[in-house]
Amino acid sequence: MQNYRTAIVGMVLLCLFGCFDINFVRNIIGDALEPIENPDVSSVASANTRFGFKLLHDLQERDPGGNIFISPLSISIALTMTYNGAVGETERAMAEVLGIDALDLSTINRSNKALRESLETPDPKVEISIANSIWYRQGITFNPDFLERNRSFFGAVVAALDFSAPQSTEIINEWVDTNTNGKIEKIVDRIDPQTLLFLINAIYFKGNWQDEFDPSRTRQGIFHLSNGSEKRVQMMRREGEYPYLRGENFEAASLRYGDGQMLMYIFLPDRNSNLNKFMRNLNEANWEDWLSQFQDRRQEMVLPRFKLEYEANLNDTLEALGMGIAFGGGADFSGMGPNLFISEVRHKTFVEVNEEGTEAAAVTAVVGVKSLPPAFRVDRPFFFVIYDADTETILFMGTVTEPM
Repeated sequence: MQNYRTAIVGMVLLCLFGCFDINFVRNIIGDALEPIENPDVSSVASANTRFGFKLLHDLQERDPGGNIFISPLSISIALTMTYNGAVGETERAMAEVLGIDALDLSTINRSNKALRESLETPDPKVEISIANSIWYRQGITFNPDFLERNRSFFGAVVAALDFSAPQSTEIINEWVDTNTNGKIEKIVDRIDPQTLLFLINAIYFKGNWQDEFDPSRTRQGIFHLSNGSEKRVQMMRREGEYPYLRGENFEAASLRYGDGQMLMYIFLPDRNSNLNKFMRNLNEANWEDWLSQFQDRRQEMVLPRFKLEYEANLNDTLEALGMGIAFGGGADFSGMGPNLFISEVRHKTFVEVNEEGTEAAAVTAVVGVKSLPPAFRVDRPFFFVIYDADTETILFMGTVTEPM
């Protein structure tokens, strides 16, 4: 990825928030970082972009008629924290899915730290916070190097909890609530007796438009749904200079937040096309090409005021992308300590767009469960004996070919 601002736009689109209404594409991104001096940050940024597109395509195929709002950066950070404990084939599979297979672990960790610090660069009208935590079952010993890497590079809070106590769930959810500014209240409903740890990322974003919409100009308008029906929604209106792109079968525009470093990009398929056709052409190469073609144009911006909440279990999606080994008994997370596999990757998001700007939050939890012992599954004809070990006497024996 090239070391200049427009390249970083591509990174933050999928790193920070990818928002897709099946009828109307909304991508909340961050541009505005200064030119990158460290090429490693660009490598991680590019990997996050590719990973985000893959996630989005799979989720949209699974729910082609619904709104989708994800934070690829949140998911990537939580999984990269987990990756620090992966070994062997599990490590290789996760690296390939995350797009970091060409990078060594030290580079991955240092680059993620630099990326997080860059994204949190202050802007008076934009707030971004990225928080990480590891909560593990009290009494279980984890690899100190694994925990220290997550503390040092991801700023993770690391704490042991008595998972059998009800307040453990409350403590974790309170952390989530605090670090999403109350927009996502909880990520854990209950803690399974086999669960040994949670690796959690939380992202909060609040940005005021560089030029806010006048609420007095907001009024009802018609939104055309993909099934041909119409819905009345509150439409915000404003005239001004906006970056604009006329593409093949779509048009796009962006709105700046704060000092202009953070932007929202909106891609709108033509009326004779549709979102599904647009999505088929959405990939990293096209994305970077499109970004280089935006030019300011004076126009009226008519944008729906909306609020979305989204929740997904990402197991099936991550398995489909090639990370299936991490979810079963064949997983190797011995770099953490105990025998573990990932039982669940939970993802929750929130976004609200109004006349003032945008507020959004995301939480991703990777739930690590203790590996279960191999199963002795009696599911076919068998022979059995009732035996007294003291006298070495067989009392009964028999075969069962059809349990009654």
